[in-house]
Amino acid sequence: MPNYIEATALKDLVGQVVGTSEWVDVTQERINQFAEATGDFQFIHIDPEAAAKTPFGGTIAHGFLTLSLIPLLTQNSDCPRPKGIRMGVNYGGNKTRFLSPVRSGKRIRGHFKLLEIEEKRPGQWQQTMEITVEIEGEPKPALICEWITQFFV
Repeated sequence: MPNYIEATALKDLVGQVVGTSEWVDVTQERINQFAEATGDFQFIHIDPEAAAKTPFGGTIAHGFLTLSLIPLLTQNSDCPRPKGIRMGVNYGGNKTRFLSPVRSGKRIRGHFKLLEIEEKRPGQWQQTMEITVEIEGEPKPALICEWITQFFV
């Protein structure tokens, strides 16, 4: 169940880890669908036999697939949500680093730390989150990024 709070109360959470998502499966089917959607058919993503001969030992998710799962991870998290939100939009990123490959069949989840929140104009808020995408059973995360969103209440 989402935790709804006043947008102004988010200011008290700056600098804190504010949520963790549920696990999400990164299946070969999902990887193939992403390849179809983006036109990125590099063999390390879609050809299990050829990818098995690489240091990865099998197919891996596109880094941009992992990044594009952030909205799903956010939706399936216990992060606080502003009361009365009408819409939210991606605004961009400050930093993104792909640290470890996500092998086909693995699960990932997001950890969210609120870095900044600012009311840009009445009812329009901009937040910056540090998002770490963990790979189940792996010592290093898949990625760490600072992601900026705007939401309207």
